[in-house]
Amino acid sequence: MEAFTIFIFFLAVVFFFSTFKTIAQGQIGVVTTFGKYRRIMMPGLNFKLPFIETIYKRISIQNRSAELEFQAITGDQATVQFKALLLFAVLDQREETIKNVAFKFLDEKNFMQTLVRTVEGSVRSFVATQKQADILGSRSEIVDHVKHQIDQTLETWGYHLIDMQMNDIAFDSAIMKSMAQVVASNNLKAAAENEGQALLITKTKQAEAEGRAIKIAAAAEKEAAQLRGQGISLFREEAAKGMSEAIKQLQGSHLDASVMLFSMWTETIRHVAENGKGNVIFLDGSVDGMEHSIKRLMSMNNGNLWKGNQE
Repeated sequence: MEAFTIFIFFLAVVFFFSTFKTIAQGQIGVVTTFGKYRRIMMPGLNFKLPFIETIYKRISIQNRSAELEFQAITGDQATVQFKALLLFAVLDQREETIKNVAFKFLDEKNFMQTLVRTVEGSVRSFVATQKQADILGSRSEIVDHVKHQIDQTLETWGYHLIDMQMNDIAFDSAIMKSMAQVVASNNLKAAAENEGQALLITKTKQAEAEGRAIKIAAAAEKEAAQLRGQGISLFREEAAKGMSEAIKQLQGSHLDASVMLFSMWTETIRHVAENGKGNVIFLDGSVDGMEHSIKRLMSMNNGNLWKGNQE
């Protein structure tokens, strides 16, 4: 009797633990009855029929990621290396979606293999229509193409692609080297053009500055020449007036004006001799020469007097 009681107690414990099951947060349980789908269990404590219902699989509804690394050939026969990151998740928590996730593939390995190959094929089909020079700038276009191509297929499997990131796009070393040389040559060409433009601007500005300086110097020289001419003219005018006044005073005092003229002439010669710098002046110091000089001065004096009388 005691053994039977223990057996009944043991069966009650097993029945209790087989009746209640806990589903963790972020998961959904798929329940089958003798291998046939029956229902789903949401997170928390759930009731199930012992020995009849079985939890076939626990489906994670959290975001999942997968890394891809593969090659593709461009339209101009260049090999491109891709490294990408996929972010995907179960489409929703509806029962039909969970059934697709649970039963579309044999196991998780088969699903991941199919997903990766599908994404790789979509990328290769896009890359085959592009040239190698356009690939590096087509990251967003590749992602959009992949999402557009496989989103509908993933929905039939119960999943949906959240995001795809192209972490690395690289060509063969020979192609990368040639591309680097092209970029370097273009940079050198641009630098040479910029340097030429800068030199042209510098030379133009220098020529403009020199032209303005020449114009300013010419204007200043012109003005200075005009002022010098005016100064000489005024000096001569004042000198002539002074000489006329002096001669008139001498004549009024009944003195010979030639004496004054001779004195002015000798003073001029002395001034030139004292202030000259290496200049040689040849003078006729004979009596005839001096007499000839006085006569010329007197003739100049008479001419000035005649002009003064006319005025």
